[in-house]
Parts: sequence; C-alpha cells; structure tokens
Amino acid sequence: MPRDTYIVPGLRPVVSLIQSRPEVELRWNSGMKKMLLATTSPGKRRELAEHLKDLPLEILTLCDYSEIAPCIEDGATFSENAEKKARYYHRCTGLLTLADDSGLQVEALNGAPGVQSARFAGEGATDADRIRKLLAMMRGVPPEHRSAQFVCALCAIDKDRQIFAAQAVCAGSITEAPRGHHGFGFDPIFEIAGLGQTMAEVSPPLKNLRGHRGQALLIGRAALRNYLDKFEGDTLK
Repeated sequence: MPRDTYIVPGLRPVVSLIQSRPEVELRWNSGMKKMLLATTSPGKRRELAEHLKDLPLEILTLCDYSEIAPCIEDGATFSENAEKKARYYHRCTGLLTLADDSGLQVEALNGAPGVQSARFAGEGATDADRIRKLLAMMRGVPPEHRSAQFVCALCAIDKDRQIFAAQAVCAGSITEAPRGHHGFGFDPIFEIAGLGQTMAEVSPPLKNLRGHRGQALLIGRAALRNYLDKFEGDTLK
C-alpha cells in the first residue's frame, strides 16, 4: 500500500506535519498576498477559504485561470499529487499556490478508491454516480468491515520553495445509504467515527473542525502564517 495511506480499522483522526520549510529570503512588510487554491471545486474552495479568512490573502482558484491545462495527477500517493499540483500551478501563475489532494479509502476495498476517488466512476461522473458505484461494491459487507477514512494532503509552494506540506485523516465508516444534504463528494455515505452522523449531516463548522481537510490546513497554518508575516507591498504582488 502507498506509504501515505493508513487503512486501520477504527483509526482515530490524526494530523501530521510532513514538512515545514519557510526558508525563502523574505522582507518584513504588510498587506494582501494573492494565493491560488489549485482547485475548481466550490466545496474545497469554501472549506479551505474558511480556514484562511483571517490571513492577509486574496483567494483565487483555477476558475480564474481557465486557460491553464490541468495538471496530470499520476502520483502514487495523495502527498505526491498535492506537491505535483502545487508546483505545476505555481510555475504557471507565479502565485503562492496551495494544492489539495484528497480522497476516500475503504478497508473492504483494499484502500480504494484512494487517489482515484475523483475518477472512481470514470471521467465526467457526478458525485451521485460515484456514490452509487461505491455502495454497489459494498453491498452485503457487514458493519464491522465497513471501516473507511478520508485523507487530505496539502502542499503550499511559493518562489519555487515548499512552504509546508501536511496530511490528515478522518476515520469513519461507509453507511448503507446516503444521509444528509451538506458537503459534497462521498460525504453523504461517510459516517464520522464517534459522532453517528455523516459528513453531509454535520454542520459546516463541525465538518471544518473534524474533517480531514480542515485538520490538514490547521496543522499547516503556523508555517503559512509565519511566511506571510514577513511580507508587504511589492513583495506581495
């Protein structure tokens, strides 16, 4: 299994700071710095932006750069894909870039869909298509073998240097049917361990607190905050 997967039944949510290297030569200033979130997903933008709202950042997404060809996500792990996307879109735009690679790992499916989560049901498939396919594959699997986890790897790059890389998981299980109307992706069929609610049933603030994406960004915020504290004026453009 890839080195950054952790399929263990009953695994508790954990976070890990993979690397933090705010070693770029900086000047002390203040102001707003443009940051590219390397995603076109409104849900990911919303979740990431919520954790960044108190930082001096002007948030952009790939929707603002539709002319850029998509990065080929061929890494074997979430962390490899996150770093590849961050470096690619940083070099395309010259902006501080934060990339996310995330997905669902299911014990009974030997860790699938994993890094293929977004492409699990084929190109052009909807969230509903992916949920239907996964539930069909899980039909007949007893509750004690329905353990799963969401994984999120983040990587921030600026001036061709890595600012931070972090990874977090949120443990849970796959439900028999979708529940809830919040969230996106596999959220309606992922019950968070210890809560008895799916990702789509909990409030957005609670999802940000307990979810894999919020936890990963929480652990990387210190490095990002330290980096931003040293900028202002022309340095921020």
